[in-house]
Amino acid sequence: MHVEPTRPASLKRTRFAGVPVMVREEWFLAVGVTTSLAFLGFGKVILERLSNRIGLALVFAWLFAAVLVSIMSVVRHAERLARSLGEPYGTLILTLAVTAIEVISISAVMLHGANNPTLVRDTLFAVIMIILNGMVGLSLLLGGWKHREQQYNLQGANAYLGVIIPLAVLSLLLPTFTVSTTGPTLSGIQEAVLALMTVGLYAVFLAIQTRRHRGFFSVGEESNHHVSSPESRRSVPVHVCLLVGYLAPVVYLSQQLARPIDGFIEEMHAPAALGGVIIAVLVATPECTAAVRAALANHVQRSMNIFLGSVLATISLTIPTMIVISHLTGRNLILGVQDAGLVLLPLTLAVSMVTFASGKTNIL
Repeated sequence: MHVEPTRPASLKRTRFAGVPVMVREEWFLAVGVTTSLAFLGFGKVILERLSNRIGLALVFAWLFAAVLVSIMSVVRHAERLARSLGEPYGTLILTLAVTAIEVISISAVMLHGANNPTLVRDTLFAVIMIILNGMVGLSLLLGGWKHREQQYNLQGANAYLGVIIPLAVLSLLLPTFTVSTTGPTLSGIQEAVLALMTVGLYAVFLAIQTRRHRGFFSVGEESNHHVSSPESRRSVPVHVCLLVGYLAPVVYLSQQLARPIDGFIEEMHAPAALGGVIIAVLVATPECTAAVRAALANHVQRSMNIFLGSVLATISLTIPTMIVISHLTGRNLILGVQDAGLVLLPLTLAVSMVTFASGKTNIL
């Protein structure tokens, strides 16, 4: 008599454990989708609460939290893709996804309400200050405190800074000193040249990063070994689908967040630059968590790839996109930093050159 072989109980449990595990790990997706549906169906009623201070604070906190957790989930799946695809492709996916979110957020706030010609400049300046000073400093401090000294590829750092420095200067410093237009602005021809240059340099950098000199952006001691988990065993297409699924609510909710940001600035009589700072904090915080974890795990190369890649992608992609949008909508665009920014931006770039000049980092 033929007896059908029985499957081990552990195999049966593994087979059916995937669904509840995914539901438990991806419940943030339900938060983003539910919030999007709420504003899609009852957006007018909800946004009427903005005339009240308490209502304004609640709506702002709700939208900010929903967008933030969605972006953090995007970063989480980009990290999984990075481990599956290896460097530099994984980090490239992360930086491009976060930069796309930033462009969407800036566009939504810029196109809503009164013209804010300095929003792009304020956001770019805030991103550079927050990442190259605060986040890089935090990662290297914690990593140096735990591991004393950490190693990275000097050629990769030089490649990043060799493109970041001229683009930052030409985008945020040069407009302050041009004489073809009044104020810290560029003429139409100058904006066109700047847009083409940023896109062209970034395209060349990507070719170097992904093809010709991939080894510049990795360190031999760093490997892709990581603790196995149900999430890490998912296939690349699953992570790609979940990443796109989390991006969709961000696109819609960023547009809804524009009105509370404007209302918050008006209600608090805060400087207009606060809008750029809020956007910068929103898009940079999830990257910071990923990079700090990498530094603590003694993978400072990946941390550097995230931070420097994010700054480079932000400048290279945001500038041309916003120039095109400003011309299509007839809105002014002020790019040149002024006052203290004329000192802080060059100082930040100089300190970054010193920090990434030896191939090793420490708590200093």
